[in-house]
Amino acid sequence: MSVKEDRILSPTSKSEDAKELFLRPSKLVEMIGQNRVRENLFILIEAARERRESLDHVLFYGPQGLGKTTLAHILANEMDANIKITSGPAIERAGDLAAIVTNLQQGDLLFIDEIHRLGRAVEEILYPAMEDFALDLTIGKGPSARSIRLQLPHFTVVGATTRLALVTSPLRARFGATYRLDFYDHESMETIVRRAALILAVETDDGGITEIACRARGTPRVAIRLLRRVRDFAQVRANGKISRKIASDALALMEIDELGLDDADRMVLNSIIKKFSGGPVGLQTIAASISEEPDTVMDVVEPYLLQLGFIERTSQGRVATSLAYKHLGYDPPPPAQARFPDI
Repeated sequence: MSVKEDRILSPTSKSEDAKELFLRPSKLVEMIGQNRVRENLFILIEAARERRESLDHVLFYGPQGLGKTTLAHILANEMDANIKITSGPAIERAGDLAAIVTNLQQGDLLFIDEIHRLGRAVEEILYPAMEDFALDLTIGKGPSARSIRLQLPHFTVVGATTRLALVTSPLRARFGATYRLDFYDHESMETIVRRAALILAVETDDGGITEIACRARGTPRVAIRLLRRVRDFAQVRANGKISRKIASDALALMEIDELGLDDADRMVLNSIIKKFSGGPVGLQTIAASISEEPDTVMDVVEPYLLQLGFIERTSQGRVATSLAYKHLGYDPPPPAQARFPDI
C-alpha cells in the first residue's frame, strides 16, 4: 500500500478528514500561526473592501496540510463572496475552464488546487481571464474560423501548489500576491490542538496537548488526525481523558516517535544511511529502494525531514546529516572530505 494512502502522518487530505471540516477557522482572526501571511492578507482584504473591488489574484505555496485550502475559504468568507473549487488535474481541456469562468459572478473566488498541473492549453485560456477578465474563444474551423472575446465579471483566482518551481513564469506573473506557508511553530501547534480538543469536547491536560503537538510535524491536519486517534485510545484504554502518559502510549502504539517520525520516515533515512552510506543518492534511487513513488517521497516524506535538518539536498543527491544518525542511534558519519575525497 502506498505511503500516501495508509500513513496517519501523511499531510495529504484523506476522506476521514472531511468529517470534521468544522474544525477549520472561517475568519482570519480565528486563524492560528502563519502570522506574516495573515497580516498581509488583512491588509489585502481591507484595501479591497475600501475600494469596493474584488481581491487581487493570490497564490499560496508550501508543503501539504498547512492551510492553503482553508485560507481560500477564509478569503471568500471575509469578502462575503462565493467560492468555486477545482484542481489542476480536473481541468483537462480549455473548454472545462471556459465553462467554469463563464459561470462566475462579480467578486467570486476561483480556487485552483495543484495549479502547477494545469495543461498549457488551459493556461492560455486562463491568462486573459486573469489579466483582462476576458475569454478568447475560437468559433468554427479552417478558413471560416473566427475569434470572439467574451467579457467576464471581475473575479479572483486563488491558486495553491506544493511545487512553486513547476508553476510557469507567465502564470506566476499574473498573481498579484504570492505567499509561502511554513510549518507551524510549537506554540501554534499547541494552540491548534487545544482549540480542536475544545470543539470536539475532548478532556485533556497540558501534558497531553504538548505530547500531541510535539509529534504533529508542524502540520495542523496531522495534529487533528492524531488528536482523534489519541481520543479513541483514551476512550478504550483509559478514562477518556488525554494526559501526557495516555498520549505518549497511544502515539507509541502507532510507532510515532517523540519527533513525529514514523516508519516511512525511518525507511527513507535508513535507506540513505545503510544502503548508500549516508549519500549522496538520487531521489529515484531512494524511491526504488523502498518501493515507493518518487513524488511521494519528495512531497510527503522529505519536507519534514528537511525541516528537522535530517537530510540535505545537494547537486549530487540526498545526504543524511549527523542529526539523522544520532536520532536513529547510529555512529556519526565520517567527515564529508573523508567520504567524498573529490569534493
